Amino acid sequence: MPQAFTSITSPAAPLMQANVDTDTIMPSREMRQVSKTGLKDGLFANWRYLNAAERVPNPDFVLNQPAYKQAQILLVGDNFGCGSSREFAVWALAEYGIRVIIAPSFGSIFFANCIRNGLLPIVLAQADIDSLAAPMPSPVTVDLQTQMISLGENENKNKKFAFTIDETYRNMLLNGLDEIGLTEKNRAHITDFITADQARRPWVYKQHKQET
Repeated sequence: MPQAFTSITSPAAPLMQANVDTDTIMPSREMRQVSKTGLKDGLFANWRYLNAAERVPNPDFVLNQPAYKQAQILLVGDNFGCGSSREFAVWALAEYGIRVIIAPSFGSIFFANCIRNGLLPIVLAQADIDSLAAPMPSPVTVDLQTQMISLGENENKNKKFAFTIDETYRNMLLNGLDEIGLTEKNRAHITDFITADQARRPWVYKQHKQET
């Protein structure tokens, strides 16, 4: 099950390029096994390293800069996560520690993969994202309960931005559920339906048992 999300406060790393595709987020050569672990070192490998094979850090890449090494929030450009349906890209982001990605728009499959893996993708106007990125590295608080983003610390949070997200997705993230977990919350209703249907149409279930 994904990790539940309520709120976090973190530096927000500005990676403001548009049209960053899933191959850039997680290059294909970095996918050596079908697993959600062991991927974080390959995240943004072509940008993050001067020499990806030898893992020589690129000091100019934002996640290598001291102010953003522990960032859990990414501020990105339009159409983030476009390209292939590569779920490895989201797995790598999650293992690295990214919990929130704020963009003007996302690739649709990437957006869905974020939800099912416990990452919060927020759609926000470009001007608002620029405001969050401007006073680097002021901490940003993202609260999914109130659907608010705040810039600054404690009582000095002088900028606030509201965001919206589908209520089903919000429920999944708050409770740490993927689609299977969401379905299992209705297990009692499903069991009741099957029991009633067996009483109503016993021949269907009898035939099924014979076939299996």
